[in-house]
Amino acid sequence: MQNSEIYKQHILDHYNNPRNKEEMYKPTVSVPAKNASCGDSYILYLAIENKRITQATFSGVGCAVSQAAASLLTEKLTGMDVEEARALIEEDMYAMLGIEISLGRQKCALLLFRGLEEALRNL
Repeated sequence: MQNSEIYKQHILDHYNNPRNKEEMYKPTVSVPAKNASCGDSYILYLAIENKRITQATFSGVGCAVSQAAASLLTEKLTGMDVEEARALIEEDMYAMLGIEISLGRQKCALLLFRGLEEALRNL
């Protein structure tokens, strides 16, 4: 199986079986993230204790790329220090997805990442 096929399966797995897709009761911070051009819409929830993200979840709906990205991002964030989360960049999201993201899909891939940036600004 070629690498591109493995990564496509990876995206579909996170789309069909998203990790951490649940509303959080009493999060430290929650931020909506919407893509008006396509209708993808999520809420990012973070529980933070002692400057560490103890839990990251999301709720909402979107395409395979945006939902896989949300699933992967929340997996990465859980247990991460807030300062480490602030250091994440767009390329980290693309690396997590593992496939080349076309210009038209970049907003999908970065949707919850943009929510994270806003959440961390508001802490």
